[in-house]
Amino acid sequence: MLEIKEIQPTKKNLKAFTKFQIDLYDGNPWYVPPLISDDVQTLSPSLNPAHDFCDQVLYMAYRDGKVVGRIAGIINRQVNEKERERAARFGFIDFVDDPEVSAALLGAVEKWSRDKGMNKLIGPLGFTDLDHEGMLVEGFDELSTMATIYNYPYYPEHMERLGYRKESDWIEFLMEVPESIPDRFNRIADIVKRKFELRVLKYKSRKRVKKEYGHALFHLINESYKDLYQYSMLTERQIDYYIDQYLDLLNLDLLTLVVDRNDRLVAVGISMPSMSRALQKSRGRMLPLGWWHLLKGLKGKNDRVDLLLVAVHPDYQNKGVNAILFQDLLPYYIAKGYRYAESNPEMETNAKVQRQWEAYNPRQHRRRRCYSKKL
Repeated sequence: MLEIKEIQPTKKNLKAFTKFQIDLYDGNPWYVPPLISDDVQTLSPSLNPAHDFCDQVLYMAYRDGKVVGRIAGIINRQVNEKERERAARFGFIDFVDDPEVSAALLGAVEKWSRDKGMNKLIGPLGFTDLDHEGMLVEGFDELSTMATIYNYPYYPEHMERLGYRKESDWIEFLMEVPESIPDRFNRIADIVKRKFELRVLKYKSRKRVKKEYGHALFHLINESYKDLYQYSMLTERQIDYYIDQYLDLLNLDLLTLVVDRNDRLVAVGISMPSMSRALQKSRGRMLPLGWWHLLKGLKGKNDRVDLLLVAVHPDYQNKGVNAILFQDLLPYYIAKGYRYAESNPEMETNAKVQRQWEAYNPRQHRRRRCYSKKL
């Protein structure tokens, strides 16, 4: 007998909610688990400030007492107001290959959404763009990243069977790190720096980064991404939260800030050694030895780097500023022995972003999808 239960966001329940996914993919060589503590924090209304403007419901599916699926329903009131729509989101969705289970999970969120006055359900999406989003539809035999969702190939089949259709796609590229900076990038970067009086800032202290440019960095992300699909503007409480949560983890060699003559931040590039293998070994846990695997991932030998974020102020977009970022970052990639770089998801319609990868022999290796259904 199949049973769908709404679960309350206690720490114990959230751990079980997160652990189901890790157990479902046990032994899968392409899956990269989240840190259980990170997902617990994201889903906890008392800890994640996105809950200030989001509603949430959590369901788990049980068959004969065994967990066989999970899903979150989310309403981002801020985005709905901006987009003038009444859309709910589903996210954190995982299920065994059983049509009854997927139908029951999505049916529960559909009913919850209608009861909340919504007329559309979209997903997978999180609370904001800094959460995982997009169901994998191509690239099931490619190693996932810590910033993305992995799912089995049967997931999209279930979605389409239930009447969900493509709303938007993200694509990802795997690039080759060149042996030296392409001459064209050096030339463009030097011209742009002179023309707009821009310069690169590097730091040795994370504390100074947080103090001098922490807030400016996230305000730049807001300004750069505000027109992207379903973007949720970060509030001051969220910015404080992300500064504390993420900036202490940065490898400062792989952080590039570009400022104008008045020291205003106009561009940022953030990358990180791939943590995929380390997270696989940790199975999402810091203890007892998960921290050791994660530390090795950050400090040890690695042939892959994740391009977590590139943001350029709208006043400087399409003016070659990206060349400045990679003029600075590439020597570090080369010195650290990285052979490949992951772009991570970008909208398939964002041609100007994709053009910046042309010099790096890019291979589009994954595609992920946001589905929608009218309620």
